[in-house]
Amino acid sequence: MVASGFQRNIYLLSRAMEVIAGFFLVFMMTLTTCDVVLRIFGRPIIGTYEMVALSGGIVIGFSVPITSWLRGQIYVDFFYQKFSGTFKKGLHVCTRILGILLFLVTGINLMIMATQMLRAGEVTLTLQMPFYPICYGIGLAFLVQVVVLVTDVMKIAGGEYE
Repeated sequence: MVASGFQRNIYLLSRAMEVIAGFFLVFMMTLTTCDVVLRIFGRPIIGTYEMVALSGGIVIGFSVPITSWLRGQIYVDFFYQKFSGTFKKGLHVCTRILGILLFLVTGINLMIMATQMLRAGEVTLTLQMPFYPICYGIGLAFLVQVVVLVTDVMKIAGGEYE
């Protein structure tokens, strides 16, 4: 599954990010459940909406690299079956290059936006939690996604891609 040391390190980083995403998913579920139960007694948890929204960003962003590595996204296989092996490889490379460009631009812009939020001191309305760590985290996750897509291109070029 994982060939070179470089690819193994990227895989392990993606798995670590998956664990962080899983932690925040459990946190979101627990917080939401507790908030609903406490609302019955007239004691809602202040800032639940903000914490769930910020955690959702982490869950989604940090799940992207491992999902891509494991090819867990929707895949239109019947479309590819009609083409030759060489054309399939070319199509895979083209889609990965487009993905690399998309996630690179988005990741860099998230880092820039996070820096601007840090300088401006932007925080959430209720809890006054800063936005910038979430933006940095998602930006980093997207840059890891770029490296995952680069390893895909390396696997395709090396004939290791299934």
